[in-house]
Amino acid sequence: MSSSSPTKAAHEHAVLLNSIADGANQYPKPEHVNYTYGTAGFRTLATKLPSVLFRVGLLAVLRSKRLEGATIGIMVTASHNPEPDNGVKLVDPSGEMLDPSWEPHATTLSNCPSTESLISTFTTLANHLRVDLHQPANIVYARDTRPSGPELIKALETGLRVFGDSVKINDLGVTTTPILHYVVKATNDKTAEYGVPTKEGYNAKMAKAFTTLIGNKGPLAPLYVDCANGVGAVALKDFTDALGDLLPVHPLNTATTTQGALNHMCGADFVKTKQALPPSVHSSGVLSKPGSRACSFDGDADRIVFYYLNEEKANFRLLDGDKIAVMVAMFLVDLVVKAKLDEEHRLKVGVVQTAYANGSSTKYLTSRNIPVTCVSTGVKHLHHAAQRYDIGVYFEANGHGTVLFSDSAIKALKAASPQSPDAANAIKNLLAFSELINQAVGDALSDMLLVEAVLAHRGWGASDWDAGYEDLPNRLVKVEVPDRSIFVATDAERKLTNPPGLQEKIEEVMRKYEMGRSFVRPSGTEDCVRVYAEAKTNSEAENLALAITDLVRFASGQS
Repeated sequence: MSSSSPTKAAHEHAVLLNSIADGANQYPKPEHVNYTYGTAGFRTLATKLPSVLFRVGLLAVLRSKRLEGATIGIMVTASHNPEPDNGVKLVDPSGEMLDPSWEPHATTLSNCPSTESLISTFTTLANHLRVDLHQPANIVYARDTRPSGPELIKALETGLRVFGDSVKINDLGVTTTPILHYVVKATNDKTAEYGVPTKEGYNAKMAKAFTTLIGNKGPLAPLYVDCANGVGAVALKDFTDALGDLLPVHPLNTATTTQGALNHMCGADFVKTKQALPPSVHSSGVLSKPGSRACSFDGDADRIVFYYLNEEKANFRLLDGDKIAVMVAMFLVDLVVKAKLDEEHRLKVGVVQTAYANGSSTKYLTSRNIPVTCVSTGVKHLHHAAQRYDIGVYFEANGHGTVLFSDSAIKALKAASPQSPDAANAIKNLLAFSELINQAVGDALSDMLLVEAVLAHRGWGASDWDAGYEDLPNRLVKVEVPDRSIFVATDAERKLTNPPGLQEKIEEVMRKYEMGRSFVRPSGTEDCVRVYAEAKTNSEAENLALAITDLVRFASGQS
């Protein structure tokens, strides 16, 4: 504890609790609202969140002080959700999601019904976690383009400022979720090798690595980018200004100040769930030219999916997270082989998927002896599983993902003595890919460059990439239910243990369809459950999804 006298310490503590009380009184918790810190932090209607933001500020400071002043990140965003929603999540010092053991503390603080209970809970928590409140704390925070952002940031800052001078804050303003994660990781990197902890540092790092990888292969073919009318539009412009004309980018859906435009009929989630072009991209006609390709970010630019129109029939073709993972993993395996590292430093490349991964992608990888791990939905599960490989590729089918290079892999590559120019080039490219990829979190901008670099090296267009395997037809249905908590999943969310008997009925229906596979899981961010179904034909996938949806509705008490 502090070296100050007991009397002074008691006075300082009383002043802190009074400051917390003053702030809490400005942001009382709404009645009849129950908050849960889930996979994506807190997420709900923005009007219900001011008290949560104030309390998240308190928790972030406790976390930083507990970690002896390590910088903690706070991101105010609701990603792909509609504009009236907002949310907040904390980022740990390594750029990863908040340690899961702290999630219940966030939930507990946010649900304190009164100022008195908040102060009591805060004090108990600080003691329980052995937090020295005299320690310094460092916080960096940002928001997306939602109109509710400024008011919520004000509530957050009120929570941070109750601690006075012991907290140093860094407001990144409006930026993407991945850039916030990058800045947190770079700030806490004592070696200063990861990158300069600013937006400009992020752009410079990405531009340098991409330029190295493209070499004399540029300039590349134009790429059309649907920015979901979100913060990705801002980040993309800043980055292309830094990169120059190596990759001609044409941004679409950049109306960040138009009310109601965010994620509306556009963006990665729209494209993935509807399996169709955003109307604005369709009407623009940009994909009618042979060889054209496009991609869509989501609202906070941490997801990306690609797509193009088949030249023969002008059919929409989706290149989602599974397609990205397969292409990237295959390419990295090829580079590792070409690097010809000695037996002691041989690198193992593996892929991590969730149950949403298309069965064809899993089969394609395993048939080529690339190990695949299946985990529960949620970045924290994917990220930790990917860390078990020397090079771990993880992508959710929705387009959220990245590639992790272990510290030992980087050391092996840097220490290698290449036996040929080809091996030297492969090692150089592997190191450049490790710099290009945002290893803190899935990042639409970084992943866009990753895909473009692999396509350039392969000499492929979108149709060449797509030709590797054919997705099984699939459907994803959102089913609103009175109480999603009655649906309990196990086996990486591929099976239900509750409601009793429902899993058996699902499997009975699945057996009626050739290559039929379906699972049901409660959403981590919305009051609904999600039904995934795939089968050999479109009509069978559709019918399987409808049949399972009916089972879910009946099990939840709906006729």
